Amino acid sequence: MPGAATAAVVDSRQCKQHAEGPAAVLAIGTANPTNIVYQDGFADYYFGLTKSEHLTELKDKMKRICKHIDPSTSIVALFIIIISHRSGIEKRYIHLDEKLIREHPEIIDKHMPSLENRVDIVTTEIPKLAESAARKAIAEWGRPATDITHLIFSTYSGCSAPSADLKLASLLGLNPSVSRTILSLHGCSGGGRALQLAKELAENNRDARVLIACAELTLICFSNPDESKIVGHGLFGDGAGAIIVGADPLVDGERPLFEMVLASQTTIPGTEHALGMQTTCSGIDFHLSIQVPMLIKDNIRQCLLDTFRLVGNMDPNWNDLFWAVHPGGRAILDNIEGELQLQPTKLAASRHVLSEYGNMSGTTIAFVLDDLRRRQEKEGDEHEQPEWGVMLAFGPGITIEAMVLRNPLS
Repeated sequence: MPGAATAAVVDSRQCKQHAEGPAAVLAIGTANPTNIVYQDGFADYYFGLTKSEHLTELKDKMKRICKHIDPSTSIVALFIIIISHRSGIEKRYIHLDEKLIREHPEIIDKHMPSLENRVDIVTTEIPKLAESAARKAIAEWGRPATDITHLIFSTYSGCSAPSADLKLASLLGLNPSVSRTILSLHGCSGGGRALQLAKELAENNRDARVLIACAELTLICFSNPDESKIVGHGLFGDGAGAIIVGADPLVDGERPLFEMVLASQTTIPGTEHALGMQTTCSGIDFHLSIQVPMLIKDNIRQCLLDTFRLVGNMDPNWNDLFWAVHPGGRAILDNIEGELQLQPTKLAASRHVLSEYGNMSGTTIAFVLDDLRRRQEKEGDEHEQPEWGVMLAFGPGITIEAMVLRNPLS
């Protein structure tokens, strides 16, 4: 039967195109703008930058929010407390400064359209910030940039083409044949979505090496003081993260940091209203409901159980795992910790990143993984490391990106 023989040959060749083992994180790099804003002085910085010092009542409210809870605080302001200073945020890195406002006064004039100019700025600055993170990851990886076969770029800050992925490829000197994918407006789950896609690409394309780049600038959604928007201004910062993913066979010098065992994406039904972004003539408007932390709390256990049961029907003890959780805010971390009865040290990497950088949207998970691996390397042989772990990221939908990880050092 000639037909059957031909089919067998084709199938054999297809099998050789797959990697020999699961994908793994091989290197991580991070970067931030130089401008640092400390949370204690954020009210003065923000109201001064927007020339809104005359809004004394709103500014005083923000100052109180950053320091203590006032008995007369409204529900909205209480939520701001949860995500700002009392969330453990000490400082953030922000590209926007007085010089940029002087050059582009339309950014703080709600009566003037500013989207086009904002897009012009981020179109240049986003790839540059991503380049800084990517070069660190490539240096750690130890192979030439031209060995990158796939590039995934995740951002909510870009609205132009050629997009940030092509510009980053040019800045890094990647091969013209590199396979590029741009992920747009995934918000805080963008890094998790990129990791799952990178895993699939690495495992289904033998010798593939995937560069993930995530970069965000809050400039695209910066606005004047408004009680409904002050939440995001008290939480978000700017940054870029880069992760290199590959699968067996590894070459000399490559070292797996985390094995990527299995990934899942879960959308909580009926929560489209709770978290989202909308492009307007004045940039991107964020909508962040006070229900988000509770919605995640109510669904996280079942999501994790469903994910782990796909890995040999595992039903783990949550405290036997290591954790890389996107720190959307203290309320989210506290709710996950309480719901799963995690030991306080389990979310230490997430809390530290939140303290030092704030929420950098989808970029933040790269910082958490970087912090987590450094903790594990520092502890070394002194402490037994958990073999299994989990990565979590949350975005519009509400979408939960989950990934089961394995520690190759355990």
